[in-house]
Amino acid sequence: MSPAARIVAFWFLFAVTAAIYLVMVGWSLPTVSAGADGAVPFDLRPLGYGFDEARDFLAALAPDATLFYLDVQQRLDLAYPALLALTLFLAIAWLAPVRWGRWRWIVALVAIPGAVFDYAENGAVAGMLRLGADGITPDMVAAASRWSMLKSAATTIAMVILLLLLLVWIGARLFGRRGT
Repeated sequence: MSPAARIVAFWFLFAVTAAIYLVMVGWSLPTVSAGADGAVPFDLRPLGYGFDEARDFLAALAPDATLFYLDVQQRLDLAYPALLALTLFLAIAWLAPVRWGRWRWIVALVAIPGAVFDYAENGAVAGMLRLGADGITPDMVAAASRWSMLKSAATTIAMVILLLLLLVWIGARLFGRRGT
């Protein structure tokens, strides 16, 4: 792939990833929240949640909002983790200094765990949604919460690495250094 085609492909991937994110935070997750009397959906709890919080959320969640969460939100969240991981992976690998050689691609692997944890979270949340407030167990909630926290931590680490590499790249361009 030519450098120009690579750039176009990356920005297309970024745009699709951003569009799905904006649909989730601007429509589907607020819809879920509205269907739970304003309670925050599981996907938006980076610090996790306890059994009572999960039970209260599920008890407040209207049946149509539960179906919406399982159908619309979970479908959007089927595509988003992979797209985000690929976007972060490519951005990190391409922004890392060329002199790192293969290590650029190895460092970029930091983008993958966030997606893995997000898919695990989605599965755990789907299970809780299907069982409802009276069917969940403390162990189920602890596992789902743990996946949520791991997803948040892993994604944050990848984004911080990307931000640092972006700052180095910008600095190299501003101060005229080449070969990064």
